[in-house]
Amino acid sequence: MTLSTDKTSAPDERGFQLQNVHWLWLSALVIAADQITKQLVVNNLDLFDRIPLFSWLNLTLMHNTGAAFSIFAGATPWFFVALAVAVAVGILVWMRRHPHGERLVAASLALILGGALGNAIDRAARGFVVDFVDFHIQGWHYPAFNVADSAIVLGAILMGVDMLRPRRY
Repeated sequence: MTLSTDKTSAPDERGFQLQNVHWLWLSALVIAADQITKQLVVNNLDLFDRIPLFSWLNLTLMHNTGAAFSIFAGATPWFFVALAVAVAVGILVWMRRHPHGERLVAASLALILGGALGNAIDRAARGFVVDFVDFHIQGWHYPAFNVADSAIVLGAILMGVDMLRPRRY
């Protein structure tokens, strides 16, 4: 009997099977919450209609044809769909290769994945992203955003927090 020294056929030392696949529930939750809230706003508001919630927060239906802060507005929606799919594939590969025990990174990637796909669904179905959270202070308005955008930002913040954490090697 001969033992193979081929490292490509050896089992992964990290116990790699479907590494971090269990975090995809968070992506699915983000997508569901994003699409449900967007549909509720679309069903109940006309474009630019405003419902004040607090002195600093409105629900306002807006259409975003660009990326963050409306950059690249007017570009074909399929450019953004393709970009989101490429990002999603990259995130899935990253999640698959990432160590199972690093939950903060896995959660951040799942949030970013859910947000990217939530906005990609809008672009594919509507040709634009539905934004509706309108935060403002004394006449200054932050660009309107949605649940998917919030998940992407939260995921990026969590990724940054993870990078700042001390590591034991």
